[in-house]
Amino acid sequence: SLSPTLSSHCVVVRRGSSVGLSAVLVCSLQRRGSSVGLSAVLVCSLQRWRSSVGLSAVGVGRSKGVPEEGALLCDSSGPRRDGPGVRTTAAEADQPPEPPAGHTTGPVCGGSLQPAERQVGGPLHPHPCWEQLEYQLPLRQRELSLPQSEPQGQGRQHRVRQSHKLLRSPRKPARKISKIPFKVLDAPELQDDFYLNLVDWSAGNLLSVGLGACVYLWSACTSQVTRLCDLSVDGDSVTSVCWNERGSLVAVGTHKGYVQIWDAAGGRKLSSLEGHSARVGALAWNGEQLSSGSRDRVILQRDVRSPPGAERRLQGHRQEVCGLKWSPDHQHLASGGNDNKLLVWNSSSLLPMQQYSDHLAAVKAIAWSPHQHGLLASGGGTADRCLRFWNTLTGQPLQSTDTGSQVCNLAWSKHANELVSTHGYSQNQILVWKYPSLTQVAKLTGHSYRVLYLAVSPDGEAIVTGAGDETLRFWNVFSKTRCTKESKSVLNLFTRIR
Repeated sequence: SLSPTLSSHCVVVRRGSSVGLSAVLVCSLQRRGSSVGLSAVLVCSLQRWRSSVGLSAVGVGRSKGVPEEGALLCDSSGPRRDGPGVRTTAAEADQPPEPPAGHTTGPVCGGSLQPAERQVGGPLHPHPCWEQLEYQLPLRQRELSLPQSEPQGQGRQHRVRQSHKLLRSPRKPARKISKIPFKVLDAPELQDDFYLNLVDWSAGNLLSVGLGACVYLWSACTSQVTRLCDLSVDGDSVTSVCWNERGSLVAVGTHKGYVQIWDAAGGRKLSSLEGHSARVGALAWNGEQLSSGSRDRVILQRDVRSPPGAERRLQGHRQEVCGLKWSPDHQHLASGGNDNKLLVWNSSSLLPMQQYSDHLAAVKAIAWSPHQHGLLASGGGTADRCLRFWNTLTGQPLQSTDTGSQVCNLAWSKHANELVSTHGYSQNQILVWKYPSLTQVAKLTGHSYRVLYLAVSPDGEAIVTGAGDETLRFWNVFSKTRCTKESKSVLNLFTRIR
């Protein structure tokens, strides 16, 4: 006759959502008289991702004659009987070795600093003091603290509930924005002037930068630098640059009031447009039309395909025009001036259709939302420091917030309802905002002067900032994935089209 005894030892170790089950069944027969016992040891282990960590037993079910230790794998023998011919047999199994003292499991966060190599011979080369940080963000780890013994009066159901709770726990990682620029370039003679716009990023991944009397092109793909033009032969200097939508033409505004059109691929000047009597600090393309704003308080709209002289003059500002942006639907032009005014023009009228006067300082920072039709953002200078939003469909103001410092530039993310702002006096910082809650997603510092220049990469993930410290810094700030939630705002008329 057989007298079986059974003990089950279960150990649960977490591994993401994948479960590996290994079972070891050790059987020995025990016969009356020759003292052979039957025992079964069932071991269940769930291995954790990237590590083999054994945790203490969740629970141990015992029957008569089984040792009370809660070992992962233990020797189990039947009841010992005294007398002649009695001997005890035991089944043994190997258990995973214990990790050595001080050993840590899971991914290790580590990295090395690699100083950038200094390239001599011109601007837009890696900054000598820049060190690029290559690093890997640590993955979220959870340390499971399971009881050594079962709570009184619960047992198996408690263990099942605990396991299910751990497996269903959320693992969505928090969004991380690096506070270190992934590239820094020298930009000698980059002017510290609030009213100029000297940096722009094309659809062809070329960065145009106005440095003194020259315009340089830097390729984000090859890091090659070429000089597009030199205005010193005419005794002039660069005050603004702007790419067209296709990235084939770049417009250059000058201190003497000229607007030059250059073919970037061929490196040749196509035309030089007159009409302004003072420096041209703001430019904006709308298809084949180019708008230019000047210190002479006039905005000129010209078709680059038309002969010289065919232009529209928009007069509404009482001081220098320092900001120009066309709406994504190409129907409205927003202009900001040193008169603290924000004006909105349509494509047909010579008078502004809307005028906003809430800012208390110059309005250079202007950005149209690509997510909500008619939503316009603007930022004020040192005496204002406010970020304001406007419903241009109804002419009503929306949210506003005090940023604490001069607002120099604004740009919306192409993929999510977020925007970035750059600032001057007194904090010289870069802020990433979530709209419409206006909560700060990130705060980036590094420039020692006002962050006057801003441009967004063609893929919408990175930005480049420029300052009077004569450096250009590249940052990864925006998410790579497009927001899947459709905007339900009343401003978005496209969602109502059938």
